[in-house]
Amino acid sequence: MLGLHNLKAKHKGIKAKRRVGRGNATGKGTYSTRGMKGQRSRSGGKSGLTARSMKSYLLRIPKVRGFNSLNKKFACVNVRELQTNFKDGATINARGLLKAGLIDTINNGIKILSLGEISKKFNVEADAFSEAAKVKIEKAGGKIVLVGKKSIKESLNKAKDKQDA
Repeated sequence: MLGLHNLKAKHKGIKAKRRVGRGNATGKGTYSTRGMKGQRSRSGGKSGLTARSMKSYLLRIPKVRGFNSLNKKFACVNVRELQTNFKDGATINARGLLKAGLIDTINNGIKILSLGEISKKFNVEADAFSEAAKVKIEKAGGKIVLVGKKSIKESLNKAKDKQDA
């Protein structure tokens, strides 16, 4: 009876693995099919040859895509938004803008831009102002206060003023 226990493979089906470098009697001794000299005859020779071209080397390196600037971007608010969201004579600062929903975060600083018209008096505290926004706020009778990091020019001007006095 034919079963799994008495099955036999064909004689031609099994081919022994060639044993290389096991003496001259095997037919593959001495140089073991590697040849006499050269990089491929030595150990580690084949793996060293693959990194010949710069392109293949660059393709294997993992890339970090995109760009993250070290300079954070200001949260920008236009003058017309101040006009619509705040009462006359109000002091506008980072917390007030955040509470009004005009900005998402105060971590990167605030810049006031000049889009729109303004007729109310405001005391505006921000990290930066556009030149046109400064003119509009002061023309309406408001005041501008720079908060946070001050420019090098401003700190130099204040140092000169102290020396002159």
